[in-house]
Order: sequence, then structure tokens, then C-alpha cells
Amino acid sequence: MLLDFDRLGPWKWVLITITTLVCLFLMLPIVFIAALSFGSSQWLIFPPPAWTTRWYGELFADPRWLQSAFTSLKIAAIVTVLSVGIGFLAALALNRGTFAGREVLRALFLTPMILPVVVLAVALYAFFLKIGLNGTMLGFIIAHLLIALPFSIISIGSALDGFDKSIEDAAILCGASPWEARMRVTVPAISHGLFGAAVFSFLASWDEVVLAIFMASPTLQTLPVKIWATLRQDLTPVIAAASTLLILFTMLLMIIAALVRRGSKQGTKP
Repeated sequence: MLLDFDRLGPWKWVLITITTLVCLFLMLPIVFIAALSFGSSQWLIFPPPAWTTRWYGELFADPRWLQSAFTSLKIAAIVTVLSVGIGFLAALALNRGTFAGREVLRALFLTPMILPVVVLAVALYAFFLKIGLNGTMLGFIIAHLLIALPFSIISIGSALDGFDKSIEDAAILCGASPWEARMRVTVPAISHGLFGAAVFSFLASWDEVVLAIFMASPTLQTLPVKIWATLRQDLTPVIAAASTLLILFTMLLMIIAALVRRGSKQGTKP
């Protein structure tokens, strides 16, 4: 149910003020990080004594930072494809299936969302250490897939709930096979759900640091792990520059996802 501000009277300004203060409180650390990335001091000092773009130059000139960013991008891209594909199949089964234990299976798929990440990380670290996957690209992909898959299942499942299955049935009656009807009718109709699943899966992998710390090796590190390791060794403003770019990239993807979702809603209006 939506809140009617007109009925709140003078209290609506109190609510607006509190909401604004909370948003400013949450945004303030991001603003500080961005400001520190342009500071002229070689240490993280606020306010900066002067302004410079030197640290961004050092960031892009260091192959270790670029390699970490490329590793994050590669892992996130692979995880996104796998998460959307598996999530689509799982959402179909969970939304349309009538088999026994369906709700138990749904809860199992969504467990990584409520399980503390550090508990999952320790368990995967111990298991992967025994089978030789720790510190490998495959280990990273499997670990990140576990936390990305629930987002895909929820997003695609929500899109399937709003899709009229009779349209798919009509395609089957016209001669299409069940999977042909799903690929040519259902998938285009729920494209906004698939896109949302892709964005959230990518961000779940791209921003993940706890699992990545346990999965990392000296030769294989994602960008968040590189930031964390450098933060422990040296408080250089290059960290702030890398963090700022990471935040900007994440915000850009969220804005694109919001615009696509808004466009899809407007496109469905009569």
C-alpha cells in the first residue's frame, strides 16, 4: 500500500526531513572517498590540501590493478551468463512445477541470501581446499554463482508471475514445441526480468569481497580483494581512486537497470 502524503499533514515534512538526512548519512562516505581520490596528498587526508588526478593515472598505469579489474570483469561476466541460464530453468520449475518438495527446493536455492557470507565462505574454503579448487578461476565462478543465483531466481520468477501462460499455450497449439514456445514467446515477454537478473548477478559477483578473499591466491585476485589487500598494506589514494570507479560503475549499472525496468513497465501499459 502506498503512503498518502496529503493525509499526513505537517508530519509529512518531518518524514521528508528524516528521509533526506538518512540518505545524506548513507551518501557521505561515498562523497568522502571520491574527494580523497582527487587529493594531492600521498596519504588519505581530508580535506585534501589540493586537487589532482595523479592517482587515477597511477591506477591505470599499474598492471596489477588492471589485471585485478579484468579478473573481476571476466568472473562477473561468466557468472552472469550461468546465473541467468540456470535461474531461468529453476524459476520455471519452481513457478510452474507441481512436484513434491518444491518449496523446500525454493528455500534451498534462496539460502545463500540469508546465510551469513562469512559462514558460506569458510565452508567453501574448506571444501574447495580438499578438492583443489581454492585459488582457481573455476572456484571463483562456483562461489560467486552461489550468491548470484538467488537474485536471478527471484527476478525471473517475479517476471513469470506476471506473464500470461495462456499465450505460451496458444503458441503450442499453433504447432510450436514447448521449448520453442518458451524461447520465442516467454523469454521476450519476460526480458525485463532476465535483464534485472543479469544486472544483479553481475553486481553480486563484481562487488563481492568476503568470498573473494577466501578464494583468492597470490596470482588470482579480484578488484575488491586488491583494494582490501592494498588497504592493509598502504593507505595510498590510489585505493580511493579504485573505489570511486568501482562505485561509479555499480551506480551506472543500477541506473541502466532502473531505466530499462521503467521502460518495460511503460511499454506494457495499454
